[in-house]
Amino acid sequence: MVGAIGTLVVDTVATGYFTRVHFKNSAGAGAEAVSGAAVGDEEKQQAAVASAAPHVDHDHDHDGHVHMHTHATHGHAHGSSAIVAAVGGAEGDKEHALRHRVIAQVLELGIVVHSVIIGISLGASEDPSTIKPLVVALSFHQMFEGMGLGGCIVQAKFKLRSIVTMVLFFCLTTPVGILVGIGISSVYNEDSPKALIVEGILNSVAAGILIYMALVDLLAEDFMNPKVQSRGKLQLGINVSMLVGAGLMSMLAKWA
Repeated sequence: MVGAIGTLVVDTVATGYFTRVHFKNSAGAGAEAVSGAAVGDEEKQQAAVASAAPHVDHDHDHDGHVHMHTHATHGHAHGSSAIVAAVGGAEGDKEHALRHRVIAQVLELGIVVHSVIIGISLGASEDPSTIKPLVVALSFHQMFEGMGLGGCIVQAKFKLRSIVTMVLFFCLTTPVGILVGIGISSVYNEDSPKALIVEGILNSVAAGILIYMALVDLLAEDFMNPKVQSRGKLQLGINVSMLVGAGLMSMLAKWA
């Protein structure tokens, strides 16, 4: 419960912070764009007047007076409104990508904690009958976690450097945990009260983080999607798939 609530706090605070920064920068950029567009429109109007206005007709009346008729054109500019519309249309996509970035980063945090804990448990184990099922459970966990995290990274539209960093963290945390487990295996007693308490707390925190991310940021967004809500067969399919997947992953607890 503490892990889930803590993830909620981190999720909301991070989303609020990045949203405020994003809109602050967008407001400044929008003001500059509108100002630049206004200056450009004024210059266009002046150029149009300069090209069309200085047209003078000389008419001589019968008294010998010259009457000068000046013709000018009036320009109408639509550039600033087009820029504002373009900026406004891009805001939705940017905000959507921003939300997915926060989701990907918080999910990465939960996976890292979970992977380190499993890695330490695997590295500290000395009984082959414990290691083999743990490797199977670890492989399933890492595969599906990697699929979920990869989908979030793609939707977040990170830059290449950020993608490489997140992939490296995902790939290296479990091996690092295994190395730490091997290093402490000589002094680590998995049946001691202190080891059981620490492992239980860490596993509970990791479970709270992953349950929150799965329900709130991943499943809820997809299940409440209008495309899903409008198709009964699709709704039935994803609900059945969710229940089957949860059942299969629960079976791994028998060995993990």
